[in-house]
Amino acid sequence: MRLSTEFVAGVIAGGILGWIFDRLFGTAPWGLMVFLLLGFLTGIYNVMRLSGFTGQAGGKDPR
Repeated sequence: MRLSTEFVAGVIAGGILGWIFDRLFGTAPWGLMVFLLLGFLTGIYNVMRLSGFTGQAGGKDPR
């Protein structure tokens, strides 16, 4: 459940930041697309990190 939450949170956060960026700078729809992509990539990275796929333990002491 936590892995899916991490992924969805990354995409939603990217979408919100992109929408705000577009509203402030009038760059629609480019800000939304770029930040959604960054949110997607961040979500994938978080899932990989938490599942141990990257070799780094998510939130655990490596000792």
